[in-house]
Amino acid sequence: MAGIERFEDVKAWQEARTLVTKIYGLTDEASPFKRDYGLRDQIRKASVSIMSNIAEGFGKRTDKDFSRFLYIALGSVSEVQSQLYVALDMKYISEREFAQCYDKASDTARLLLGFIKYLSGSTTGDKRASPVEQSKVSSLRTT
Repeated sequence: MAGIERFEDVKAWQEARTLVTKIYGLTDEASPFKRDYGLRDQIRKASVSIMSNIAEGFGKRTDKDFSRFLYIALGSVSEVQSQLYVALDMKYISEREFAQCYDKASDTARLLLGFIKYLSGSTTGDKRASPVEQSKVSSLRTT
């Protein structure tokens, strides 16, 4: 079975993409975020950073570099989660919206951690997780 050939095949990237869509939906022009440009822009940038770092790390073509970028993406997940608290406290989002986005971010973090663990156990400089390994990482999610 072939390994992952494109960053779009990485489950963590797919989950991060869904998170970005949720964040952009929460921060559209009709939302209370409308006037809080700083927070709105920061939470959007942090969510996009997750996807971007996964893609950039994949493009580096070594497990060591890929892992480094996955850790950066993991930091951006925490940043999004922290900013969600600000949005909740400022009443820009409901508790339900908070929980949905926070949980999606947590799912993304679990996938990232699983993939980092997989990559750290590899013995070659350019091993990509097989679809079977990605499935194992996906099973770490709690949905």
